[in-house]
Amino acid sequence: MVIIMRKRPILDWGTYNGLSSLPNAMILGMRLTEIPPRVFSRRAMDEKYFKEYGESCKGVFTTVTAHAPYYSLTSEEKSTLKQVEKAMTSAIKMAKIANAEIFNLHIGSALDDRDKAIDMAADMVKRILKVARDIRISLETTYSPKFLGSIDDIKAIIEKVKSDRVTISLQLDNDFIRELEIYKTGNFAEANKKANEEFWYNLFKKALPLVKGYLSLRFAQVMGMYLKKKFFVKKRVPFGRGFPDIGPLARAIARFVIKEIYEKELPIEVHIIYTGLPYTKFRDSIELYNAILREFAELL
Repeated sequence: MVIIMRKRPILDWGTYNGLSSLPNAMILGMRLTEIPPRVFSRRAMDEKYFKEYGESCKGVFTTVTAHAPYYSLTSEEKSTLKQVEKAMTSAIKMAKIANAEIFNLHIGSALDDRDKAIDMAADMVKRILKVARDIRISLETTYSPKFLGSIDDIKAIIEKVKSDRVTISLQLDNDFIRELEIYKTGNFAEANKKANEEFWYNLFKKALPLVKGYLSLRFAQVMGMYLKKKFFVKKRVPFGRGFPDIGPLARAIARFVIKEIYEKELPIEVHIIYTGLPYTKFRDSIELYNAILREFAELL
């Protein structure tokens, strides 16, 4: 094994936290915290709140990330796009006050014209970057072609934006649904059989060229349903009660990070972010990190 000395740990882990739940995350030893999207949508949360958030994290968390509010970067209405730009630029300014390093975005609707939507999203990202300064923007993968967020979509947006501060964020349960086309069938059990270690490893290899500084891996186990036999909707469930299985995924993460990042000395940090249900998030975050860390131990 090659010994590589790094100034920062290669692997940070944690979950989303408002200011009030930071003490619990600290007690549990989490090294990463994410500002949840709902915080940016509340008018009562002013600069004082975000400054206190940043101050509370100093010396405890090695990484602070922020999840943007859930506004689509694409729309056929120009007035809507102006409102979204205003909300996003305000949110990223607050994230900067809280000392966040990454601002994570859901891209939004693919519209009727996917190429047009990609152009819209790229233009919006460019505008947000102007106020982001040194904060990186991560574009999160999605689970349905109705939205922008496949790896190819994100590649196209990054190529148009042309900035080293835009990276990809893999929401792994979304990748599971999208890549295995569960949104067409709703058959999670059958797809789960195909989500082996090589499936995940190949997914990471495809995404790696789009990674700029941080490999963001988000995860929650899920189920899904059809509404009115037409619209597929995913539903997050407590860890251990949904799909995909954690075993193959954990093995793939450990092997990929060791073989493709650590041993090749790539300047990349890996973030494991639990994105599941609020009422089980601390327990589930620990179980997720424990499952992944056990696989690391087998390879060291």
